[in-house]
Amino acid sequence: MPYHKNKQQAFEAAQQGTMEAKEWYDHLVKSDADYGSQLHHLKQEVNEAFEQINNALEVASEKQRKQLEQFRNDLQAIVEEVNMYE
Repeated sequence: MPYHKNKQQAFEAAQQGTMEAKEWYDHLVKSDADYGSQLHHLKQEVNEAFEQINNALEVASEKQRKQLEQFRNDLQAIVEEVNMYE
């Protein structure tokens, strides 16, 4: 995804990335045969979302900044949860 100078576009990319990572996490099933593959994809989604959040933080308004910090906290919770099961 190209880097956006536009605040709103950068924010929306971070929001979308976070939502996609959450969806992958919600559908992760430890007992599935392809759990390893799902986990790998989840990690990719989370890493992309963190990157999008960091990019958005560079141009964010104060209100957006608070929401972006919340997205980061949500992702961090997913990372910690997943790491507990590895």
